[in-house]
Amino acid sequence: MIRNTVLSVVIPCLNEAETIIQLLETLQDARAEGVELVLVDGESIDDTVALATPLVDKLIGSAAGRAQQMNVGAQAAAGEILWFLHADSVIRAEFPRQIISVMAASGSDWGRFNIRLSGRHPMLRVIEFMMNWRSRLSGIATGDQGIFVRRELFVRLGGFPAIPLMEDIAISKRLKRYSRPQVIDRCLITSSRRWEQSGIISTVLLMWRLRWAYFFGADPARLAQRYR
Repeated sequence: MIRNTVLSVVIPCLNEAETIIQLLETLQDARAEGVELVLVDGESIDDTVALATPLVDKLIGSAAGRAQQMNVGAQAAAGEILWFLHADSVIRAEFPRQIISVMAASGSDWGRFNIRLSGRHPMLRVIEFMMNWRSRLSGIATGDQGIFVRRELFVRLGGFPAIPLMEDIAISKRLKRYSRPQVIDRCLITSSRRWEQSGIISTVLLMWRLRWAYFFGADPARLAQRYR
């Protein structure tokens, strides 16, 4: 039995009525064992809120913006460990237990999952391999890798920086000063819809250009405009 408030799952969402139910239903067994589910809605205009309300412990409204929504959710959460999860993620029911077990055994401050993209195109297998390899090499995690972190350290760092893009990279760099991330090798599946809608190669090139521009000091607000 999971002790109450060991883990809080913080999920920012915006117009995710088509995907949110699958994620929340997968988390219901963990919820019954004491894992807290906190959904932060960024003013959705679809049925996200109505569908999610019976399946979460706390549903909070917030202005849209992933960093702001995750910070609002973290502030309301009761867990000793915070797991930030994208609304379109596909997970296994045992993942919350694995986070708790890994954090207890390792004493680490934070961690992430490996990732698998949802689509079937062969190039997506290459992309996900490179994403996992790059993250393991650099110690930097992205939000779609399901970052989890001890609340005490998250609060000490001031949460996610208030920027419209690259908030996951920014907090990873801060977290890495304390320890490298623990990696759970089981794959969290994240949506490949952006790659499929915008073109795989063009999306990869865009992501790399944005990362390099951020690395060299570009304004995240301008990068966010290019990303959208």
